[in-house]
Amino acid sequence: MTHELTLMAVHAHPDDEVLGTGGLLARSAAEGIRTVLVTCTNGEQGDDSGGVKPGEPGHDAEEVARRRLGELRESAALLDIGHLELLGYRDSGMDGWATNDDPRAFANVPLDESAGRLAELMERYRPQVVVTYDENGGYGHPDHIQAHRIALAAAERGGVPDKLYYTAIPRSGIKQMFDAVREAGVEIDFDPPEDFGTPDELITSAVDVSAHVDAKRKALEAHASQGENIFLLRMPEEMQRAAFSFEAFVRHFCRVEAPDKEEDLFAGLR
Repeated sequence: MTHELTLMAVHAHPDDEVLGTGGLLARSAAEGIRTVLVTCTNGEQGDDSGGVKPGEPGHDAEEVARRRLGELRESAALLDIGHLELLGYRDSGMDGWATNDDPRAFANVPLDESAGRLAELMERYRPQVVVTYDENGGYGHPDHIQAHRIALAAAERGGVPDKLYYTAIPRSGIKQMFDAVREAGVEIDFDPPEDFGTPDELITSAVDVSAHVDAKRKALEAHASQGENIFLLRMPEEMQRAAFSFEAFVRHFCRVEAPDKEEDLFAGLR
């Protein structure tokens, strides 16, 4: 049976869909490819109104989740995502937070349960391409790592998809970007370590999403409650456009014939 070309992105929190895959999702939709976004948690450990941080007096986790899910729906509409699926697990918080010990946290949910739910979605939508995080979750967030684990487990369980990718930030561009950000006078509270990002030689796919920069930026702006943490929105216009114009990926497996280096994640499937 021939199935409709379908892309599925598996992300941990509301707002994760934008930076690494927002352009890909918008580009795919514009090409007539069905797009499915799976968001695993409700984002309870994000900032509350007025920038109140998790653990601080006045932080209302349930209200944060309600607000962030609303922002997620707005973002999905801006990126023209066809289907939004919410697994509804509780945000585990950053690595080392006390919330890591909450038995309800996504990172503590038995893998068989969460992977089983994702496998059901893969069986329903039959995506040829799935995108998620690498084994470190990009930067070590417990929920990103768990999203990686359930995506691989679900793919193995159901034999779907044909191709699976990890989002990537080329290491060669990290230092250049942060140096430019500082030169522009943008204040950031993150100093990337030398090994931050993906070694260039591991990157298999670079997708030009320059036609969708505006949609990607508006989707990021939709996550206004977390705006304090999104320093890219404080960069000058030309730097934002440069940063948002390409998205990189590492192909984890491929069950069809495709080139070693790709500009199209659906190469070999069209």
